[in-house]
Amino acid sequence: MSESDTDTTANARSDGGVVHDEVSEDHSFPPKESLKRWFVTTNHKDVGILYLVTSLLFLVMGGVLALLMRAQLWVPRAPGTGPLSALAYNQAVSVHGLVMVFWFLSPFAFGFANYVVPLQIGAKDLAFPRLNALSYWLYLASGILLGVSFFQGGSFAGGWTMYAPLNLPTFTPSVGGSAAILALTLFVVSVTVGSVNFLTTIHRMRAEGLTLRRLPLFTWTILLTVWMMLFAFAALLAALLILSSDRLLGTTYFATEAANGSLLWTHLFWFFGHPEVYIVFFPAVGVMAETFQTFTGRRLVGRKWFIAAMVLVALQSFIVWMHHMFLTSINLQIKTLFMATTIGISLPFDLMVFALIYTMVKGRIRFETPFLFSFGGLLLFIVGGITGVFLGAVVLDYEFRGTYWVVAHFHYVMVGGVTALIGGLYYWYPKITGRMYDEFLGKLHFAVYFVGFNLLYFPMFVAWETPRRVFEYETGMTPWHQLATVGAVVFGASFLIMFYNLIVSAYAGERASDNPWDYSSTAEWAVPSPPPLENYPGLPSYGDGSLRFRSEGAGGGVTDGGTARATAHGHDDGPSHASIWPFGVGVAALLLFFGLSGIQGGEVPAGTAGYVYAAATGVGLAATLATLVGMARERFHGPSGPFGESWPFGGVDNVKTGIWIFLASDVVLFGAFIGAYVFLRFSMGWTGWEPIPENVTPGLINTYLLLTSSFAVVLALEAAERGSRHGVVASLVTTLVLGVGFLGNKAIEWSHLFHEGIGLASNVRASTFFLTTGLHAAHVITGLVIVAYMIPRAWRGAYLDDDAPIEGFGLYWHFVDIVWLFLFPLFYIL
Repeated sequence: MSESDTDTTANARSDGGVVHDEVSEDHSFPPKESLKRWFVTTNHKDVGILYLVTSLLFLVMGGVLALLMRAQLWVPRAPGTGPLSALAYNQAVSVHGLVMVFWFLSPFAFGFANYVVPLQIGAKDLAFPRLNALSYWLYLASGILLGVSFFQGGSFAGGWTMYAPLNLPTFTPSVGGSAAILALTLFVVSVTVGSVNFLTTIHRMRAEGLTLRRLPLFTWTILLTVWMMLFAFAALLAALLILSSDRLLGTTYFATEAANGSLLWTHLFWFFGHPEVYIVFFPAVGVMAETFQTFTGRRLVGRKWFIAAMVLVALQSFIVWMHHMFLTSINLQIKTLFMATTIGISLPFDLMVFALIYTMVKGRIRFETPFLFSFGGLLLFIVGGITGVFLGAVVLDYEFRGTYWVVAHFHYVMVGGVTALIGGLYYWYPKITGRMYDEFLGKLHFAVYFVGFNLLYFPMFVAWETPRRVFEYETGMTPWHQLATVGAVVFGASFLIMFYNLIVSAYAGERASDNPWDYSSTAEWAVPSPPPLENYPGLPSYGDGSLRFRSEGAGGGVTDGGTARATAHGHDDGPSHASIWPFGVGVAALLLFFGLSGIQGGEVPAGTAGYVYAAATGVGLAATLATLVGMARERFHGPSGPFGESWPFGGVDNVKTGIWIFLASDVVLFGAFIGAYVFLRFSMGWTGWEPIPENVTPGLINTYLLLTSSFAVVLALEAAERGSRHGVVASLVTTLVLGVGFLGNKAIEWSHLFHEGIGLASNVRASTFFLTTGLHAAHVITGLVIVAYMIPRAWRGAYLDDDAPIEGFGLYWHFVDIVWLFLFPLFYIL
């Protein structure tokens, strides 16, 4: 690759004209003014804007619910009085928590991640652009389903933590309650798709010379966040699938108090729930680091130790979940251990906080709006962290748990993160829009925001004895609650200032230069504001320690499906930017999950509603399969790469990397299901737990069928390498037949058990058997759909020149077989 004549630094300005002249544009791609663009775009910057706008709309939704709650709390009320009924208040509390934690906080941060991370690492887009768009449309579909749940007899009303048994139909019987849980399940699917994409991108698509050690700090925080998301959300997905089965199919996981079903939910939920705190806060830390460096004019003090501290927190986050369970029956020795891990995780955060403080001390601070919000976020987090240490002590937790002390602490941490993210919104606003915001209104927003926040939440520390999620409280606390309600109004009004400022400035603001900030040093400031469609002129390189652009040589292109496409000269023929299929999959998934929400105890309700739900399920399932096939058949050319170091996935292509990362998530999913089985079995007595299938033979036959099918996939790969079209087809057909045989044998076994009167709802032993093996069967069905799609393509010789799809399918299929090798002895022998 030849070097270009331009040595563009991160402080490059638009007046040089190089970036404008050399970056190619796709003139067939709809312009931003076209509505069509936003339904078909796969460009990371467009998807980032969609995430930002949508998450801010969910912020408004959650804020309205919060104001309704504060109105109810103006004075202590008896049930049936005030603006909300008792049930409506419970719904407002529950959905407010769900919306803010899931549909606002993380998506807001990942709006920035979508827009900024590829620019910071020198990539033209994320590794899989269509999956990026799909992640957004599934996110939007899940949020719409959550909103619809209010019109299905009422939304979920059991608290955002969804504790068992309050999460069961006995206590939250409405169809809307099930819809809210399914909405969260669909959201987790969106997160998983996005996690695989971001991890593949950051590890595989970095510019030459950009090692992990040199990554910008915001990208570092996103990398660690996404690794935590990959595993934490897999545990939540397992919990939600089990809960959905309890509600829709009548299984008895969480309804079985003799087997500690309620305790099982808390284990599964908080194994996700505590890493979620850091998943939410880490991007805010990244924003703080970037803005502190820019507005103090110096490099972050102790940068390598700052990164090491974040890595340590990410690892420790998975071994502190049980401090949320100090009030349960877990023995004191275990509680003491988790008290130590809880206190221990605060130590790396201390290092990070001091690094930020020393950076300010040693720099020359410019108090512009992005810095004000980042600094304010740090102050709020310090208060939240200190008050959280109280809850890490077992004795104090007994006193504070379930009170407004927890509410105040939680919001000082979480909204402290939001504060820094709003700083990020102002920081990258000129880059995203090409316009400057009004600095006076930005500072006014901060002043009103900061005052309103502290008026709202600090009185809760004083009125800490108020029980959570209850609108009855001692009259002596009335002044504090009224002060908090006034603070809520002021806090909400601050966002009106923000929306006015950002919307008006987008059309009438002063035009922004490429780099409106002095001392910013990351690569997004080296391109115009807003950046061109493909980001950079040529290939960014840090090979000599500074940012340069090289002409694009023989790197080859990689499609979204993994097939290399290059011209005769080996040059990239340009990435695609549009596909309607992700939007189609999102619409189909919304319809499918809406239909599933109507199922109650394995039955569809009678009458018109039943027909509507049944039709929605059938049409949604067919449409989901059709749109996924359409997406697979589409000729879509993704970005090229890698061009630099890609540790630890060097030598592994993007698609295979994505598959390995997805399977890592799937390991946690199955691990949670198997862990739930083991937990319930130990709770009821291991030896007294009689296996449901008394006959081992069907399981043994299925073991042989799956092992043989894996061998057939290996033969298909070998035939492709030898160029034998008939060998490939024969091997894939054999895999299909053996897989169908596995499902047929499983169906016969289940039918026999049903005939004997053993069903999903018979007892917890039956529930664990049917649901765990059913999840595995769903993976088998998915694999068979893939292989059925591959067979006609193999007949046309599709895999003789490129056997990567067969190898990728083989990884998935071998994983499914390995899982069965664990399930067979657990459910048939032990």
